[in-house]
Amino acid sequence: MPDILSLSKLRILIISHNRIQYLDLSVFEFNQELEYLDLSHNNLEKISCHPSLNLKHLDLSFNPFDALPICQEFGNMSQLEFLGLSATQLQKSSVQSITRLHISKVLLVLGDTYGEREDAKSLQDLKTQSLHIVFPAGKEFHFILDVSVSTTVSLELANIKCVLDDNGCPYFENVLSKLQKNSRLSNLTLNNIEITWNSFIMILQLVWRTNIEYFSISNVKLQGYLDSRDFDYSDTSLKALSIHKVVHDVFSLPQGYVYKLLSNMNIQHLTVSAAHMVHMVCPSQISPFLYLNFSNNLLTDTVFKNCTNLANLKTLILQKNQLKELVNIVHMTQEMKSLQQLDVSQNSLMYDESEGNCPWARNLLSLNMSSNILTDSVFRCLPPWIEVLDLHNNRIRSIPKDVTGLENLQELNLASNSLAHLPGCGIFSSLSILIIDYNSISNPSADFFQSCQKIRSLKAGNNPFQCSCELRDFIQSVGQVSSEVVEGWPESYKCDYPESYKGTLLKDFHVSELSCNTALLIVTIVVPGLLLAAAMTVLCIYLDLPWYLRMVCQWTQTRRRARNVPLEELQRTLQFHAFISYSEHDSAWVKNELIPNLEKEDIRICLHERNFVAGKSIVENIINCIEKSYKSIFVLSPNFVQSEWCHYELYFAHHNLFHEGSDNLILILLDPIPQYSIPSSYHKLRALMAQRTYLEWPKEKSKHGLFWANLRASINIKLMGKAAEIH
Repeated sequence: MPDILSLSKLRILIISHNRIQYLDLSVFEFNQELEYLDLSHNNLEKISCHPSLNLKHLDLSFNPFDALPICQEFGNMSQLEFLGLSATQLQKSSVQSITRLHISKVLLVLGDTYGEREDAKSLQDLKTQSLHIVFPAGKEFHFILDVSVSTTVSLELANIKCVLDDNGCPYFENVLSKLQKNSRLSNLTLNNIEITWNSFIMILQLVWRTNIEYFSISNVKLQGYLDSRDFDYSDTSLKALSIHKVVHDVFSLPQGYVYKLLSNMNIQHLTVSAAHMVHMVCPSQISPFLYLNFSNNLLTDTVFKNCTNLANLKTLILQKNQLKELVNIVHMTQEMKSLQQLDVSQNSLMYDESEGNCPWARNLLSLNMSSNILTDSVFRCLPPWIEVLDLHNNRIRSIPKDVTGLENLQELNLASNSLAHLPGCGIFSSLSILIIDYNSISNPSADFFQSCQKIRSLKAGNNPFQCSCELRDFIQSVGQVSSEVVEGWPESYKCDYPESYKGTLLKDFHVSELSCNTALLIVTIVVPGLLLAAAMTVLCIYLDLPWYLRMVCQWTQTRRRARNVPLEELQRTLQFHAFISYSEHDSAWVKNELIPNLEKEDIRICLHERNFVAGKSIVENIINCIEKSYKSIFVLSPNFVQSEWCHYELYFAHHNLFHEGSDNLILILLDPIPQYSIPSSYHKLRALMAQRTYLEWPKEKSKHGLFWANLRASINIKLMGKAAEIH
């Protein structure tokens, strides 16, 4: 490594996962500031040491060393905090050179042939607070290594595999039994275990009687059958038990016994996650549990139903389960008098206001209901004393204005919903943190910061901002607060509309005072023509000339197009003059006004409720009706925009327009539709309304006659041949 010599200031060197077979550490003699050296996962079999190194971190693990690669010079590394080693055989004499060092953590990886020559006492003279031993993977545990190092506070053992028989796991049980003599050991972690159910219960019982306070088991494969036996909960120092990622291949397992064994544990913290657990029973007496974590299981709403023995519980995590009804969760918490934190995120929770009140636990302060299917109604089912609320990734469109009782709320996460407005703090008088990015906010109110005086963090980026005069006021208000308040500013705040400004940072969006100040615009431009404009406006309003001119123009254009359509294009099998697409919310107008006025002129209408063929799919029926109709009439309104099937019908009709080259679309605007309210997925409707002429339904009855005349002119045409069947 000649290049290393010139790096005199080198502090950290990581050359792991290579093919290094030999290393002379003297190569680093000129790197006097080197502190961190990682040589793990190589092919090292031998190293030569150098006395000048004084490392803090040295990792030689996962290498094919035969004996421990500990040089005499290692004893001079007074700063050494981490030491990673590998070996296939251990001898007590191999560690003598480092017994004077107090190392924070030692990692020992034992090779595949370890165990043939084993010195049980080889590690007893180590002085380390944390010891992590990786036994050979896939090898039966027949080891006698004494891991009860007197100075160890934290011990981790990996790769524990025992034969599936009635003898249990005697070698490993013997290793655990020796831990009782280490009074300092408080943390034990077992990782990657393959044992029987009975051995698993035996291991729990052994640990129960030691001085261990925190016991963690992960990546467990359990086999065989389980004998129901009494578990002795007495005389334990254990405070927390964590069991993560469990698989088992026995389906006749006495689950009730396992659930009862876990629920009656007299410890403060219990975690059972990713264990395919379908239920958990209530403790048989008042439980000392302060913390329960049953995330990533298969629990349903019935868990802890009517359970009165969890009165001390402060934190409950039920993330990623099968919870569906929020009301059931509310009633579950009623008996948990001390509950302060609840996490029911990543479930399928819903709430219906008709289900009544929500009597939450009175002390609940933090509630996580993110990644569910909750709607606006959830704001009527919240704990009144809640301080931290996470509702991100739900289906919330707005916050009801009449919501009360959330004066204590300090942190609110509404990210990844469908909110169209930036909420004020009228009902959240204590709000200090608001996360509302990835919503549908186009014009946030400039009054937000005035309404939310206590806000110290706002995250509202990645919304479809409409760069306009109204947004300019919000941008100015952002500039008046501390840069630390608005998170993600300016890179996450970009214009989405209009197209000419799309992608522009809000801080770079500028619009002139003249174009936004109406009073100034009137003074500088409008005054000279004000009287003339007023006179013309009065005349137009009185006679309603624009409407009549527009309608006459549409009628004339329709008649001209009808005369110019070649007869050959019309000679196809048509059964209807028109297919009508509309929202069910507009059905009263369609059935009482539109259909009677067309059918009395012998115009045949195709409607989905009377002309769709039973047995065919909805999409197939839509296509058939459009193809068998000369025209397709679309009744546009805000209700139309909200209908998914109307969107399909418009799509197929628009496709038919280009496929056959005919002008077969008629748009009727029943009620005005603001452009910004049309979802981005309705891009065809946006284009059609921008490019095509549509008939607008007049509210004045005196204008209805001309409207019907224009509509009939758009439909009627003299058809020949087979098409004549529709007359």
